[in-house]
Amino acid sequence: MQFGRSYEEFEVGAVYKHWPGKTVTEYDDHLFCLLTMNHHPLHLDAHYAQDTTQFGKNVVVGKSLRHIAPTFHGDTIYGETVVLDKWESKSKDDRGVVHVETKGYKQDGTVVCLFRRKVMVPKNSYLEARGGDQPGRPTPHDTP
Repeated sequence: MQFGRSYEEFEVGAVYKHWPGKTVTEYDDHLFCLLTMNHHPLHLDAHYAQDTTQFGKNVVVGKSLRHIAPTFHGDTIYGETVVLDKWESKSKDDRGVVHVETKGYKQDGTVVCLFRRKVMVPKNSYLEARGGDQPGRPTPHDTP
């Protein structure tokens, strides 16, 4: 089974609905806060968030994307990606660049974030030259 799509499989305007969703837990949020050294009480201190913020509860820490609406502990996030454009790589002839926009939305359908990114993806020629659908996967062998 191939991991992801090859460049040739992407079509401009195609929409990919990511499944399953991911419920954001307090642990997820706290771990990310600790890893990024973001110790703002809005994300970590329930008492502070309840008494001093407009939301009345902790808000999940943001990342490098456009936040449309807040995400809270216990929300489940679903993703959907649309292909905006694609082109052949100028530096790697066995790859292409796919420009996508991903939208994240909660269990009630509220869009909470948007981000765009350009992803370099392998062409079929790259996969064929490196072992097919699962390049780099070792072949099991019996231990002597």
